[in-house]
Amino acid sequence: MTERDDVLGRAAERAREYLDGVGTRHVGATMSGDELRAALGGPLGTAGEDPVAVIDRLADAGLRGTVATQGPRYFGFVFGGSLPVATAADWLVSAWDQNAGLFVLSPAVSVIEDTVIDWIRDLVGLAPHWSGGFVTGGQMANFTGLAAARLHVLREAGWDVEAQGLNGAPPVEVYVTDEAHYSILRSLRMLGLGDVSARHVPTDVQGRMDASALAAMLKAGSGPCIVSAQAGNVNTGAFDPIADVVDAAKSRDAWLHVDGAFGLWAAASPSLSHHLDGIAHADSIGTDAHKWLNVPYDCGVALCSRPDVHRAAMTLLAAYIEDSKVERDPHEFVPDESRRARAVPVYAALKALGRDGLREMVERGVAMARRMADRLRGQPGVHILNDVVLNQILVRFEPPDGDGDPDVFTRAVVSRVQADGTCWLSGTTRHGAAAMRISISNWSTVEADIDASADAILRAASLSGGSRASV
Repeated sequence: MTERDDVLGRAAERAREYLDGVGTRHVGATMSGDELRAALGGPLGTAGEDPVAVIDRLADAGLRGTVATQGPRYFGFVFGGSLPVATAADWLVSAWDQNAGLFVLSPAVSVIEDTVIDWIRDLVGLAPHWSGGFVTGGQMANFTGLAAARLHVLREAGWDVEAQGLNGAPPVEVYVTDEAHYSILRSLRMLGLGDVSARHVPTDVQGRMDASALAAMLKAGSGPCIVSAQAGNVNTGAFDPIADVVDAAKSRDAWLHVDGAFGLWAAASPSLSHHLDGIAHADSIGTDAHKWLNVPYDCGVALCSRPDVHRAAMTLLAAYIEDSKVERDPHEFVPDESRRARAVPVYAALKALGRDGLREMVERGVAMARRMADRLRGQPGVHILNDVVLNQILVRFEPPDGDGDPDVFTRAVVSRVQADGTCWLSGTTRHGAAAMRISISNWSTVEADIDASADAILRAASLSGGSRASV
């Protein structure tokens, strides 16, 4: 065997070891930063180390120094795991080592990307002319959509932002809600529009945009305008009323961007797709396949109904790149040039799942979220704060004796659950009050994981006794 065979074989062996244990281990990391620095840090030696030993060093640290986000009981953020077929396809991506920027650099990867964009358009019900690009994640998907929006609305106002920049440009009004994900506001900063461009639209108790209030605000404004709506609230899972938002936006000729980081995949389910009614009439959409599609990280998708605007906002040809246009060059629709072949794991996941498998995975996640809410609901001092319409549950706790600050107690329950290790979830603040946030997006989560995790949560709140549930 060659050194290459030895090191690749050892990496596969240690990866299998990790995956074999990820479903039953303590979900949080069990090594401190100092312990990890002692194991991995220190000065770089003059002589290199044996490659197999390097892999073992990394794998040993990974067993205790990672958080089991790949496992079935990680509910902290909206993170999916990675389907085995997607993980395997990602190994191929690294082995191929392709630059996915130009067709001429990797015809296979370019065709895979085109194929996956076709599939996503079809799943969501978008017209065939919609363009798409694979970016690093939800942040850059939103950035790309909003960059196209900025170009278009300023062009309509007679200003070429790509040539003239923003100095002297007409002001752009951007309508968002206080419930918008911070990646939207960060994108506005990166695009030079800043926080002051954001006009905050009221929401209902679930965090849904008030479309009638939006319409009134749009009517009172003037000039270039962008509306950013949400398909899947990061706290409640709720969807803005997209069809009504579309009507309001079109009344002002505003560009409508939809942040569908995880909620866009509800399109796969006939029982959930109504939440996305109207999305085909949006102008741009951002999503993140590492969430509910359960593929590895570095896999966001930006979609746009105006391919010419999308391309113009992202590309600037170099003299050494021939603009033949016989084939589509993927880099023209994304901010980066040298690019990992991000579409390959998505291709593998969708091809292996098919429509039925994708629907079942999404619907199972919703069913698991509702099971968790049902297990917690009705217990003394436990309050479910949201309608569980998707995969998010918000929980607030009162001290068992009724004496104490619910904010302090809720945060303490979150900390106890994290320390216990049966599952891992996070805290949040909503409308000024502390809450526990449970996000269920992993393909491998089953009823036994929900039940064991619910028991751990109730123990942490001192609402049920008994020993730690087996997992």
